[in-house]
Amino acid sequence: MVRDKLDRIDLQILQYLQDNGRITNVDLASKIGISSPPCLRRVRVLENNGSIRGYHADINPESLGYGVLVFAQVGLHSQAEADLAAFESLTRSWEEVREVHMLAGETDFLLKIVAIDWDSYQRFLTQKLTPAPNVSVIKSSLAIRSAVQRPGVPIKI
Repeated sequence: MVRDKLDRIDLQILQYLQDNGRITNVDLASKIGISSPPCLRRVRVLENNGSIRGYHADINPESLGYGVLVFAQVGLHSQAEADLAAFESLTRSWEEVREVHMLAGETDFLLKIVAIDWDSYQRFLTQKLTPAPNVSVIKSSLAIRSAVQRPGVPIKI
């Protein structure tokens, strides 16, 4: 496990970058108490070992007109690995789908889907998701509001 190889400084770097991915290397190094060159080397190692998967802006969906958030529980006819992989691959082609999680239990996949409005979601549902190969059941849940949205994971230093 990668965590076992991370020291206190690595964990501090991850914590600061998770909270503010736009922090400069100079500011990051200053907050951690090391000089800039070793800080940058450590960041590159964390990127290369997969601890840091990328950087992005947290966009407000409503600012771009996406007023509907739906969680869809999808059941498949077959759970053979090839069928699971095919469904995952197909979901990557749908821009409305923002997250895909394979689950254990009754539901095979949980999809987080954004849409402009309810009609847009219904079009996605009837034209893309429902007719997708191997889909047997879909249960949609409309999000009323989001109370907590935290990026990343808790980092214990």
